[in-house]
Amino acid sequence: MKRFWLGVLLLGSASAAEVRIYSTFAEVRERVQVSAPEFRVTLSQNVWNQVLPGSLDLEGVNVLAHLQRQQFSWLSSQEGKHVTLMEDGRAERVTLIRASDLLIRDAAGRYRNVRFEQLAFDALPPQNALAPTPSVTFRVTAGGSATLSYLTRALSWKPRYTLKVSGTTASLTALAEIRNSSDEAVEVSTGELLAGEVNVSEPPVQPFARGGVMEAGPADAVAAPKVTPAGESRGLYRYTLAQGFSLLPDSTLSVPFLTPKVSFERYAGLTSGFSVSAASGKLNRNYRLRSDVLLPAGMMTVRDEGRIVGQVRLNDTSIGEAAELDLGADPDVSFTRSVQVLTQDKNGASYRVTLTVQNDKDRALRAELRELIDGNVAVSGQVERVLQGLLVRVDVPARGKVTRIYSVTVKYAN
Repeated sequence: MKRFWLGVLLLGSASAAEVRIYSTFAEVRERVQVSAPEFRVTLSQNVWNQVLPGSLDLEGVNVLAHLQRQQFSWLSSQEGKHVTLMEDGRAERVTLIRASDLLIRDAAGRYRNVRFEQLAFDALPPQNALAPTPSVTFRVTAGGSATLSYLTRALSWKPRYTLKVSGTTASLTALAEIRNSSDEAVEVSTGELLAGEVNVSEPPVQPFARGGVMEAGPADAVAAPKVTPAGESRGLYRYTLAQGFSLLPDSTLSVPFLTPKVSFERYAGLTSGFSVSAASGKLNRNYRLRSDVLLPAGMMTVRDEGRIVGQVRLNDTSIGEAAELDLGADPDVSFTRSVQVLTQDKNGASYRVTLTVQNDKDRALRAELRELIDGNVAVSGQVERVLQGLLVRVDVPARGKVTRIYSVTVKYAN
């Protein structure tokens, strides 16, 4: 029977794995050599806590059955062996009788319970030496080369963008933040980042607790993988990790994954539902962004003339699609809106809307106000009928105001 420690083999430095990383989980795959009749995978508890139940698989050999169980803890393997008891400043050789309650027998033949931190061992104990060890045993018809794989919540990635605007030009930095939340290093031989919605049935587990001691040490050497777009597959966008690299325990590695060319517009905007009541307020600072490549959903920071002006979440944005970035209220751009009822009966109603936009800045700007309304609607005057509503676009001079008047006719469904 051949045994593999998954926490060392697939999430460790003993061997490199192929890793396919999604937004909330990852698939880890590694070639293994299987011997019949049984192949056992033994895991650390921390690794097992983040493995999606039922996802551990052995491909390439005929599996008759597999058994998942909790093995005894490492300390249980020391039962009946001599260990050193540190007590009252003295070291005494004793025998560990029972690991579950730390029962020992001293040289005088007396039995008593001690604390784990009082014991010293001849062999280096693992972390969580008291924790039971999960294992999965595959029963196979014949040995051979196979692929051991599983899904884990320990690895994930997300895009992070920075839009830098100066004058009429813009550039977009796109970083892939690759997260390893486990306490094991991950050696990646090859891999992919995958963007898009992939649902898995199991809810995410709670992250494990780390120790409360902070340690200072030398800086870690970072080998950054080169990320190359690899196209679309079944609604997912793939980015190839073209060279081997390491993911350190409890770390996030950020690397460029796209070099998009973008165009943008600044404007003051507001979106609201159509109302027959008067209203007034401030418009928002908005940017409209277009890219020559698909942008997966992620957080975006906007810098205008070197200063951060806001941070928003960008939804999945296809090539050439307008991404509307709303960065919050602009105190210098306001509007007032009044409504007059022209006609109203059982078949419908007509309204005249007077909209004024005031700009207190010392520069001209574009303003766009969208009103959401559905049904049988007709408009006339200084307004556009657009999908799901109405749109008023105006260019407002510096320290000036512009008024637009339009009519809206709504026919009621019979």
